[in-house]
Amino acid sequence: MTTVRFDRAGIRDAVAALDRPCYVVLADGRVGVGDEPPRTRSGAQVLATVPPVAAQQLGSAAFLRRHRLRAPYMAGSMAGGISSEDLVVALADAGCLASYGAAGLRTVRVERALRELHRRLPDAPWACNLIHNPADPRAERETVDLFLRLGVTRIEASAFMTPTVDLVRYRATGLRRDRDGTVHAGHQVIAKVSQAGPAAFFLRPAPAELVAVLERQGALTAEQAALAARVPLADDITVEADSAGHTDRRPLVTQLPLVLALRDDEARAGRPGKVVGVGAAGGIGTPQAAFAAFALGADYIVTGSVNQGCVEAGTSTAVKALLAEAGVTDCVMAPSADMFEMGVDVQVLRRGTLFPGRAAWLHRLYRDHACLDGIPAPDRARLEREIFRRPLEAMWPNVAAYLRRHHPERAERAEHDPRLRMALVFRWYLGLSSRWATRGDPARQADFQIWCGPAMGAFNAWVAGTAWSAPENRRVAEVAGALLRGAAYHSRLAQLRFAGVRLPSWCVEAPPPVAAAPVSVVGGGVR
Repeated sequence: MTTVRFDRAGIRDAVAALDRPCYVVLADGRVGVGDEPPRTRSGAQVLATVPPVAAQQLGSAAFLRRHRLRAPYMAGSMAGGISSEDLVVALADAGCLASYGAAGLRTVRVERALRELHRRLPDAPWACNLIHNPADPRAERETVDLFLRLGVTRIEASAFMTPTVDLVRYRATGLRRDRDGTVHAGHQVIAKVSQAGPAAFFLRPAPAELVAVLERQGALTAEQAALAARVPLADDITVEADSAGHTDRRPLVTQLPLVLALRDDEARAGRPGKVVGVGAAGGIGTPQAAFAAFALGADYIVTGSVNQGCVEAGTSTAVKALLAEAGVTDCVMAPSADMFEMGVDVQVLRRGTLFPGRAAWLHRLYRDHACLDGIPAPDRARLEREIFRRPLEAMWPNVAAYLRRHHPERAERAEHDPRLRMALVFRWYLGLSSRWATRGDPARQADFQIWCGPAMGAFNAWVAGTAWSAPENRRVAEVAGALLRGAAYHSRLAQLRFAGVRLPSWCVEAPPPVAAAPVSVVGGGVR
């Protein structure tokens, strides 16, 4: 493009040509846009100039170098393998990072996935989720054992409210020192937090008392123990706002600045946490939301709900169809399976499923009654008809048989605690409801538990009327490319606004993602 354009299509094309500079000019009372300053038109006035912009510039170059990426974009882990091997590979091939959703899966299943990822991505970066489960510390220990045995070099650590000995073990066993004294973290940790409290301990080195325990046990060498005091517990911290699944539903505009301020404190004090990257997650389903996160200071962005609706996600076509119909207000909080007794909720899809109401009813029954035998007859009949589809007397033997195989200590406690027995029977439904969803069990579609945040509805509104309205056309790398390019586009519009130029309203929306390409870096831009 060598001339100033004044027509609608020309102005939009010029603004959207992110790999070229953008000149806004006033000539003959009309506003036009081009990629070169006007030379021949007399009386033309340049109102504003903005340089080329690439998505990499929106985030942190240090984050890209640390993880060997081409774009400041990550797909967070979704439990039960929803963040599948195919999803991780597709984004890795596109120069983005993705975390395999290991939470809730048996160790043997996780091992199979990790071996496949090693095979398919021998050189590209990828991560695997490590979730903290206070009710089952053995699972965390076995998962870390698996990571160390298979050489997993990057994890996404979620739900940690305090450091644990196995998280510290993973981090510290990867530490080494070069001849020049430089410390390398062979095991990278990307922490996911929703509050400033956990972020603070991830910014600091591992607690000395946990390091000492590991050294006494022989899990760490003396050098590793010493190096653990010189590096933060995490390389990056993702601040998760109003997201799918477990969430505090706090706004990103308050949470992200709090964590950035904590990192600034580390920098002023000269402590190791000054080098930790800070990313943003939760509610990111449109280019505007992605740009807003970068504008707040995020080093990278993390998506979740929008990926679950893509072809590569490890969930059923029935779930993807429901997600494609979701609106921004079609999410609700419902009792979680893993922390049912504590009253902890997760954010799920309400549209097209009865799960949220049924799960809430189960928690009311648990709150109001001391045991299964104390449940009134009408409620008991409804439980047998709608929830369990079998006599209530048959439920505990079925649940107990499973627990004796996998959690014998919990089965033993429940034999002597009728209230715990009731909770475990109710958790049978809560736990299986997510599996029915991922399998697409047609007999249980009314009971699908689908983790979903408002980003899904925002994404659907953005792509309405395009090929991406149909879930079979949504691919994670293309979605990443469109979000990043759209964020760069909105950064250009913001620069023009700050320069006092307001283009017509039809320039505000990013071009629709009808033919969006996967992320790639060409000529300094993301296309």
